[in-house]
Amino acid sequence: MSIAESTTTTWTIDPAHTGVEFSLKHLMISTVRGRFGAVSGTIVLDEANPAASTVTAEIDVTSIDTRQEQRDAHLRSADFFDVEKFPSIKFTSTRIERDGDHFDVYGNLTIRDVTREVVLHTTDEGRGGDPWGGQRAGFSATTKIDRRDFGLTWNQALETGGVVVGNDIKITLEVEAVKQA
Repeated sequence: MSIAESTTTTWTIDPAHTGVEFSLKHLMISTVRGRFGAVSGTIVLDEANPAASTVTAEIDVTSIDTRQEQRDAHLRSADFFDVEKFPSIKFTSTRIERDGDHFDVYGNLTIRDVTREVVLHTTDEGRGGDPWGGQRAGFSATTKIDRRDFGLTWNQALETGGVVVGNDIKITLEVEAVKQA
């Protein structure tokens, strides 16, 4: 391969085939799950040097769905995400470390204008052609954050001890991306 040939490819996140899901404890005893339906972003892959790859993503917080509209409205309120002031969650990678087909994607996650570093434990699920002549790539990733680190501090104490909303949020991503020409 000549120096002029690029090993870098650009992929756009396909929102119709990408899932951003979360789970947390409710009342200290059960798990509540939800998802964000609107996500966009770009993945720039450097096949020769995966550490030089980059990821940017944005989630429309108004697309939150926990299958319970009253809870979703509360999550959109100033008690939690405050979508009127902070309509999106953003992620920008800062470095990537590879171990076989597994990657640790370090980056800045911004929620409510508060930015913290997170690590997305990522697996390359493979690449393949689609029926329309395009190329697709799949990735799965997980991480865990403490919601209080991002200013999401609303809670209510229980008479029996404990709180209504758990602090640890487990996040799972299933990403399908389309190669750009």
